[in-house]
Amino acid sequence: MPLVVPGITSDSQDKTADWTSKLVGKTVSDQDHTETNFCKKDLPQQCRVIQPGMMVTKDFNPDRLNVHVKEDGTVTHVQHG
Repeated sequence: MPLVVPGITSDSQDKTADWTSKLVGKTVSDQDHTETNFCKKDLPQQCRVIQPGMMVTKDFNPDRLNVHVKEDGTVTHVQHG
Protein backbone atom coordinates (compact mmCIF):
# COMPACT_ATOMS: atom_id res chain seq x y z
CA MET A 1 0.00 0.00 0.00
CA PRO A 2 1.51 3.40 -0.97
CA LEU A 3 2.14 6.10 1.61
CA VAL A 4 -0.38 8.95 1.42
CA VAL A 5 0.49 12.23 3.09
CA PRO A 6 -2.42 14.73 2.98
CA GLY A 7 -1.56 17.80 0.91
CA ILE A 8 1.69 16.30 -0.37
CA THR A 9 1.00 12.98 -2.09
CA SER A 10 -2.77 13.05 -2.28
CA ASP A 11 -4.96 14.80 -4.84
CA SER A 12 -6.37 17.21 -2.29
CA GLN A 13 -9.00 19.71 -3.38
CA ASP A 14 -8.22 21.88 -0.33
CA LYS A 15 -6.11 24.74 -1.71
CA THR A 16 -5.32 26.07 1.77
CA ALA A 17 -3.76 22.74 2.78
CA ASP A 18 -1.75 22.69 -0.43
CA TRP A 19 -0.36 26.18 0.19
CA THR A 20 0.28 25.35 3.85
CA SER A 21 2.50 22.44 2.88
CA LYS A 22 4.38 24.64 0.37
CA LEU A 23 4.91 27.73 2.54
CA VAL A 24 4.89 27.13 6.31
CA GLY A 25 8.40 27.39 7.74
CA LYS A 26 9.82 29.16 4.67
CA THR A 27 10.45 32.82 4.00
CA VAL A 28 8.79 34.67 1.10
CA SER A 29 10.98 36.95 -1.03
CA ASP A 30 11.62 38.21 -4.55
CA GLN A 31 14.46 35.71 -5.06
CA ASP A 32 14.28 32.22 -6.58
CA HIS A 33 13.09 29.15 -4.69
CA THR A 34 15.40 27.37 -2.27
CA GLU A 35 14.69 24.85 0.48
CA THR A 36 14.01 27.74 2.90
CA ASN A 37 12.67 30.40 0.51
CA PHE A 38 9.55 30.74 -1.68
CA CYS A 39 9.49 33.26 -4.55
CA LYS A 40 6.67 35.86 -4.47
CA LYS A 41 6.13 35.65 -8.23
CA ASP A 42 4.88 32.06 -7.80
CA LEU A 43 2.15 33.02 -5.33
CA PRO A 44 -1.43 33.41 -6.62
CA GLN A 45 -2.32 36.76 -8.18
CA GLN A 46 -4.73 37.48 -5.32
CA CYS A 47 -2.37 37.15 -2.38
CA ARG A 48 -1.21 39.29 0.50
CA VAL A 49 1.69 38.75 2.88
CA ILE A 50 0.57 39.84 6.36
CA GLN A 51 3.23 40.92 8.85
CA PRO A 52 2.68 41.14 12.63
CA GLY A 53 0.64 44.23 13.55
CA MET A 54 -0.15 45.00 9.90
CA MET A 55 -3.60 46.45 9.23
CA VAL A 56 -5.70 44.51 6.73
CA THR A 57 -9.23 44.80 5.43
CA LYS A 58 -11.81 42.38 6.82
CA ASP A 59 -13.61 41.81 3.52
CA PHE A 60 -13.91 38.11 2.69
CA ASN A 61 -12.52 36.96 -0.64
CA PRO A 62 -12.45 33.14 -0.89
CA ASP A 63 -9.88 33.26 -3.72
CA ARG A 64 -7.39 35.49 -1.88
CA LEU A 65 -4.48 33.75 -0.16
CA ASN A 66 -3.39 35.36 3.13
CA VAL A 67 0.19 34.45 4.07
CA HIS A 68 0.96 35.26 7.73
CA VAL A 69 4.63 35.77 8.63
CA LYS A 70 6.61 36.33 11.84
CA GLU A 71 8.92 39.31 12.41
CA ASP A 72 11.79 37.45 10.74
CA GLY A 73 9.68 36.77 7.63
CA THR A 74 9.04 33.07 8.27
CA VAL A 75 5.55 31.89 7.25
CA THR A 76 3.51 30.77 10.27
CA HIS A 77 0.22 29.90 8.55
CA VAL A 78 -1.89 30.57 5.49
CA GLN A 79 -5.63 30.94 4.93
CA HIS A 80 -8.03 31.90 2.17
CA GLY A 81 -10.39 34.78 2.70
